[in-house]
Amino acid sequence: MLINLTDVFTSEGKVKNISARYDQESFRYMGNDYPVSDKSDVSLTLTNIGTGCVLVEGKLELTLTIPCDRCLQSVNVPLSVAFTHQVLSPDREDAASKEISNDASFDDEQNFVSGYELDTDALINNEILINMPVKVLCREDCKGICPVCGHNLNEGECGCDRFVPDPRMAAIKDIFNANKEV
Repeated sequence: MLINLTDVFTSEGKVKNISARYDQESFRYMGNDYPVSDKSDVSLTLTNIGTGCVLVEGKLELTLTIPCDRCLQSVNVPLSVAFTHQVLSPDREDAASKEISNDASFDDEQNFVSGYELDTDALINNEILINMPVKVLCREDCKGICPVCGHNLNEGECGCDRFVPDPRMAAIKDIFNANKEV
């Protein structure tokens, strides 16, 4: 959804509250598509904080279905996304970017603003990407899958021999096998 920011850029002290829909049915991350199972509307507050400068604040609640990193079972992961960005109008961007770039709250790379329009989908996708969990587990004590047969070890043992000998002892094992009588 594109939101025109012209009136907010030009009116000192103007505050505009907008409720926008996040229409994506899935979120693409590291080559995988994760379905969005539940989502709320995005609440945006656009505030003029100076000539040609707008503060964009927003909040979104959504749930992604992501496979467990150990056993690959689907897990519903709730994400609470809250963000704040300062956006400059194209008129002011060239002249003021040098003085504002020293400000830590100013975002130098803003791929969600094109001219006077705010692309809410791009903004929200960036924020979801930042808030993605590093590791997803179905439960803290998840046992994962068997490296031999692929059985989910949370459902019970599979009976496979998963013994892995210490590789530092391989040379000694070769000596014993060479001297073994047949």
